[in-house]
Amino acid sequence: MANIFQRMFGGAAAAPQPAAPAGVARRWTSPDGLSLFSRDYAGADGEARLPVVCLHGLTRNSKDFEGLAPAIAAAGRRVLALDMRGRGQSARDPNVSNYNPAVYAGDVAALLGAAGISRAIFVGTSMGGIITMTLSTLRPDLIAGAVLNDIGAEIAAEGLTRIAGYVGKVEPAATWTEAAMRARAVNGEALPRLSDAEWITFARRTWREEAPGRLTPDYDPAIAEAFSPLPPGQSQPSADLWPLFTALSVARPLLLIRGATSDLLKSATADRMQAAAPQMRRLEVADTGHAPTLDEPESRKAILDFLTDAP
Repeated sequence: MANIFQRMFGGAAAAPQPAAPAGVARRWTSPDGLSLFSRDYAGADGEARLPVVCLHGLTRNSKDFEGLAPAIAAAGRRVLALDMRGRGQSARDPNVSNYNPAVYAGDVAALLGAAGISRAIFVGTSMGGIITMTLSTLRPDLIAGAVLNDIGAEIAAEGLTRIAGYVGKVEPAATWTEAAMRARAVNGEALPRLSDAEWITFARRTWREEAPGRLTPDYDPAIAEAFSPLPPGQSQPSADLWPLFTALSVARPLLLIRGATSDLLKSATADRMQAAAPQMRRLEVADTGHAPTLDEPESRKAILDFLTDAP
């Protein structure tokens, strides 16, 4: 299991929404002393409901949820969207071995403790779903239910090999238009529904301006070290996360969202997950690969409907 924890998976697709952040910026300190960032969206007035914690994919950050989080908050739940260590406004870790789901799960637990949250609903895209499943084995008391976005009990080798081929290797850009072009080159096949304007939004959510005329992906390139170098022509091995999914699925409401053309979560795996967790709701997002943005109308409706019935 240690090898699984040391591999990182994911890299969700960007949400086609305005790039300006919302909510209140919050900082907290990880158990090992790193300064970490989250964005806190206050729930609308009404009946008190459990808060929602949103966790992004491998190369992403809390801006992935700029569209979804306000919609959830408007429906009455507080939302915390996190930048995991090494991403966005969270500190980069000098010890790259800490870029693994067990450490991330500890970071999430520390934030919830600092925020006085003893139980929440989790929304996890790709790596964020792995963190959620990991947390269900370490702190099961924290998780009342979960939405898994294009991640599950088995991770296909095909998708892992694709991710290993780009993470930490994208060249800097001089303009936001060029950054959007580079982002599209990596993710365009998975997200054919995004318009040109939405790719600019994608870039503004996933890149940062390091200096005038120099834009780079908004994550620590060292996260790529979680992928072991392989000989030419060899692919990344698939990952078996059934023990983690089983731990998460016991007596909890679940929603699985899958991109219909995903190369990371195969349809057959989703079928087996459904059989193992009959209570799990399921949505396939048409014409979408890894991973749905969660701003698709069908994804938004499925999540809000799920939260209506969740604790």
